[in-house]
Amino acid sequence: MALRAPLQNPSKPLRPKHPLVSSFRSRSLIPMARQTRWLPSIAASLHHDAAHRDEVLRAARGSLGHCLSETHLEITVPGLTSKARGKVRDVYDGGDYLVLVTTDRQSAFDRVLASIPFKGQCGIYPQVLNETSLWWFNMTQHITPNAVVSTPDKNVTIAKKCSVFPVEFVVRGFVTGSTDTSLWTVYNKGMRNYCGNDLPDGMVKNQKLPGNIITPTTKGVDHDVPVSPEEIIKLGLMTQDEFDEVSSKALKLFAYGQQVALENGLLLVDTKYEFGKGPDGKILLVDEVHTPDSSRYWIADSYEERFAAGLEPENVDKEFLRLWFKNHCNPYEDKVLPDAPEELVCELAWRYIFLFEKITRKKFKLPETEEQIHDRISKNVSHALSCL
Repeated sequence: MALRAPLQNPSKPLRPKHPLVSSFRSRSLIPMARQTRWLPSIAASLHHDAAHRDEVLRAARGSLGHCLSETHLEITVPGLTSKARGKVRDVYDGGDYLVLVTTDRQSAFDRVLASIPFKGQCGIYPQVLNETSLWWFNMTQHITPNAVVSTPDKNVTIAKKCSVFPVEFVVRGFVTGSTDTSLWTVYNKGMRNYCGNDLPDGMVKNQKLPGNIITPTTKGVDHDVPVSPEEIIKLGLMTQDEFDEVSSKALKLFAYGQQVALENGLLLVDTKYEFGKGPDGKILLVDEVHTPDSSRYWIADSYEERFAAGLEPENVDKEFLRLWFKNHCNPYEDKVLPDAPEELVCELAWRYIFLFEKITRKKFKLPETEEQIHDRISKNVSHALSCL
């Protein structure tokens, strides 16, 4: 019998709108011309449980030297063959299934920047990352089916093997970002048509867009490459029907994510989705959903005040780590990058847990004992595969 993730009612309707949704949308955003600057501020709401936060930070500091950067399940698990090393995950071929293992690696700018405690050694972060994603997979089945088969370990997701479309669907609600392909970077350089989207003049960084847009990218040799819908069809990356179906699902997923986030005091700013075709030809949502690895989140209550003052929004994702590297090196061209400060690395571990607790409304508990994580993963994956 296959091990399967617990699924909630796929026909579950959208939640009733929180009062903050209407009040936020009714306010005007002031398109002031001004320079924004990065301030390493900590949102007051990130201190919602000071004792819990201090506990996580202490545990993170104590785990900095024990991060998991690599796995070798092809040696320890029968039936696993080839291994692909992604920026964050190790992906193993298990025949009809893929085994995706989350490591401690933290990526941005198309390279690994740091190792974050709890992505590996004690299994904390991967549980947060995987549990956050699984929660969203369960909550969005009324919009689209997904490829998840089971989650036999804190670090592991087993998924149906799909023919993945070579296009990432990046959905954006704000003009922001710090990478070369971010909407603010290209807009600030004068581009007014991006990936087939016409953008109005006079916008400033972190301003809300008139409506959500999709800015697709394809995988290049070194960096993601922005592409328009017309180019996607012309290059044969997707058919028109496939693109239309996936685009519709991506926009619905994002709108639902924005609503749920706002109900919990957050703004879902942008995210990326990946889709593929399963063995039966059905289009499935793959990879992760609305995690802080793939998404940008801001604190809702302070957004407008900070926007008007020309300050960066209070974020709950890895953007502040990106900004630190942008201010201290050239993360695209420098061969050797500086080490991320320990306090930033530990703060990032806390923010991922904070986001999990805000979105799911569940309390996250630190493990009481250390485990031999590779042995544990090998045993759990072996058992799960034997049941499929």
